[in-house]
Amino acid sequence: MSGTLNADGIEQAARRLEPVVRRTALEENQRLSELLGSRILLKREDSQVCRSYKVRGAFNLVSSLTDEEQRRGVVCASAGNHGQGVAFACRRLGIRGRVFVPSNTPRQKRERIAAFGGDMVELVVVGSTYDEASAAAHWDSERTGAVYVHPFDDVRTMAGQGTVAREITQQCDTALDTVVVPVGGGGLIGGIAVWLRAHSPHTRIVGAEPAGAASMGAALEHGGPVALPELDSFVDGAAVGKVGERAFPLVKELVDEVVAVDEGAVCTEMLDLYQTDGIIAEPAGALASAAARQVVSGTGPGTVVCVVSGGNNDVSRYADVVERSLVHVGLRHYFLVTFPQQPGALRHFLDEVLDKGEDIVAFEYVKKNNRETGPALVGIELERPQDLDSLLRRMGDSPLSIERIAPGSPWFSFLL
Repeated sequence: MSGTLNADGIEQAARRLEPVVRRTALEENQRLSELLGSRILLKREDSQVCRSYKVRGAFNLVSSLTDEEQRRGVVCASAGNHGQGVAFACRRLGIRGRVFVPSNTPRQKRERIAAFGGDMVELVVVGSTYDEASAAAHWDSERTGAVYVHPFDDVRTMAGQGTVAREITQQCDTALDTVVVPVGGGGLIGGIAVWLRAHSPHTRIVGAEPAGAASMGAALEHGGPVALPELDSFVDGAAVGKVGERAFPLVKELVDEVVAVDEGAVCTEMLDLYQTDGIIAEPAGALASAAARQVVSGTGPGTVVCVVSGGNNDVSRYADVVERSLVHVGLRHYFLVTFPQQPGALRHFLDEVLDKGEDIVAFEYVKKNNRETGPALVGIELERPQDLDSLLRRMGDSPLSIERIAPGSPWFSFLL
């Protein structure tokens, strides 16, 4: 859709959404406040209808269609949350819709799309990335005439998503120093930036995107949206290969900084949110508060808002989340150990190489190269990150051939 996003459009979207969406809480987080020395507030969009802010943009767009457009039906592509918002809008408004999702969309999100949409929505799984699902949805729109409901690059979508900032400025009882916003395609941060520059112009706006899908950083460096050659889809709610054409200029003009957050740091924050704060956040939902450690620490007192953008996390993913977190904080490490094929070799490794508090958490015999030796993949968990140096020294003194598999290496990609 053509047109210019402005604060008036966001105000109109807020009035349209008021009977439908929740006014989510803005609450202080003691853990992060004490850790970073600032007053950290969390905007709890994980408790929104459909457990994500995405319903704001989806409902605002679908509800603004003409009667003729509504009769044609709607179609969208989604990593999960936008699809839930579209499905919710379709059922509420009595409009037929199709939602295309990639195969890596967590089962929990697919099931919720089906539940929200009921008989009004068809779920189509296609491709392995959001961009492939988007291409299929665009083709379907051209073939059938259904209206394409863009998850981020439509003025109506961004206006709905910008209502998050409207609530923040109404709820915050002090000067708003910094707002940290997760970034995928740029719709949420674009809408938030437009509202804040109109109503809180001195607020620092920071975007947080996953390091493995840093499409906004690439766009800013390139001077415009550019497709990433590779994409890590772990942070599925923000794994977009190319940012929006309409969203990008807003970010370039209005946003102060965009930072990339390591996926391991996201996982660590997900676990802290869950275990300490009792908040179930999906990976994209933990992006902003994970980024706060990078952009807030050392800046002094002030009020910082982090948008917890969604809480649709599949419980089956937590094993992977824990693994990535342990690697990120330096507690879990992997090695290739070549054992001689003789009695006592493993005992030597256990007694002479490992020390108290160093546990084997993975042991996989790879293959026998010859009659004398055989390699094994060994995962070791430490009590403290600083214990790694002494472990490596003992490994260096051992007669065994031991090779560390460094995080980020091609070998390591087979483990996570």
